Amino acid sequence: MPGELRSGHRAPALAVALVCAVGVWATWFLFVASPTGRLLDAAAYDGAAYGRTRLWQVAEPVLEVISVPFIGGVLVATMLLALLRRRALLALQVAVLMGGANLTVQVLKYWVLDRPDLGLGDTLRNSLPSGHTAAAASVSAALVLVVPARLRPAAALLGAGYTTATGISTLVGGWHRPSDVVAAVLVVLGWAGVATAMGARTALAPAAVAPHRTAATVGLLTAAGAFATVLAGVALARTAAGLEAGLDSTADLLTAYGGGAAGVGATACLAFAVLLAMRAAADPRRR
Repeated sequence: MPGELRSGHRAPALAVALVCAVGVWATWFLFVASPTGRLLDAAAYDGAAYGRTRLWQVAEPVLEVISVPFIGGVLVATMLLALLRRRALLALQVAVLMGGANLTVQVLKYWVLDRPDLGLGDTLRNSLPSGHTAAAASVSAALVLVVPARLRPAAALLGAGYTTATGISTLVGGWHRPSDVVAAVLVVLGWAGVATAMGARTALAPAAVAPHRTAATVGLLTAAGAFATVLAGVALARTAAGLEAGLDSTADLLTAYGGGAAGVGATACLAFAVLLAMRAAADPRRR
């Protein structure tokens, strides 16, 4: 006979939410409130100008999709999918995730976080976190939450790819700096943690789960994120070493830009690895 159901784990999801909240503040402090971090971020921003005319032809369609009607349409569609699966709480989780994440980035950007004058001669209009990246990441994270367990690994891979593409597209267009994108992904992951914790104590029978596929996907995303982190770290170190002499050459700026893009990819891959593992941990299971 099958054993009784054991509630899923809520603590990992709440821990992720807390870590992400701290991570958003740390990203702002290191790359907006710090002169060195701000110069590194600015170098990546300036490097994105190279090849922009050609790359914008690819990036523009990615960004044009994102709008308030797009976010609303996805929210309604995912909530309906949850209700069709007879999961009213899951529909509420999706609403909390998407509503909370997209409202939070606007509140942080326009009312909470500022861009202090550090005497660097750069623009003082705050752009952290990125609203477009948050929209793409929240749509992707909602899909991971709402689809059946056997489809979550594929949804996580697609989500990491779409979030990365959107984040880098904002760099290509000169709309955002790398830190803006990183902060946006952390906001979404934090709200995903809150939403996941809401459903961790449900006593629903667990759906068909492919634990090996989930573990393999988490491993793949983690490996990709780790590799991109190394690339970003090397580029960041080289850019930092050249700050005193000035970052004027094309190679210097492209290195900074490449490092920023790698950092965006690393953050997206690691975020969806955490989301997939966190979602699996929250599922009820047999004793």
